[in-house]
Amino acid sequence: MNLEQYINDFNDLMQKVDPLEVDALIDEITEAYKNGKIVFLIGNGGSGANASHLCEDLGKGTLSDFENQKRLKVMSLTDNTPYILAWANDTSYDRVFVEQLKNFAEPDALLIAISGSGNSPNVIKAVEYANDHGMRTFGMTGYDGGRLRQIAHHSMHVPSFNMGVVEAVHGVVMHYILDALLERFKSMAS
Repeated sequence: MNLEQYINDFNDLMQKVDPLEVDALIDEITEAYKNGKIVFLIGNGGSGANASHLCEDLGKGTLSDFENQKRLKVMSLTDNTPYILAWANDTSYDRVFVEQLKNFAEPDALLIAISGSGNSPNVIKAVEYANDHGMRTFGMTGYDGGRLRQIAHHSMHVPSFNMGVVEAVHGVVMHYILDALLERFKSMAS
């Protein structure tokens, strides 16, 4: 494969992203913002990096007025390395996200779970816990969507088995979401 083919494949996948799924995520984040609920983000590997990146963008990049604007409450559960390692070491890696949710979860909070395969056990356990405890859940998936696409209340799916391209499409969509939310939150403040 050369770069031109890669770009063509990427563009084809971007065209397959369902705008209604993306709008649903924007609406879910807006609801959390309006109601003062926390948005939690989780993922592994590149999806974990995307979760951290989206957390930073949502926390800072949705602000048009750093001093006076209401802020979105957002937390990436991928970023507390000692806490993650303690749970993984003392119990199992499957529990690294669900155990953090047990400390912070509340009804109507939003969990955004990012998994290229849609089958990461630690992501699935966290979404199941969130569903059972009155949280709203949103899955960002690739491949065939896996179990995550089946159990999350809403999802955005990238139909590819190329993990790198799935993560890249997720990243582009996340930046679009950020721009849309910046404008939406600005209009809500006026």
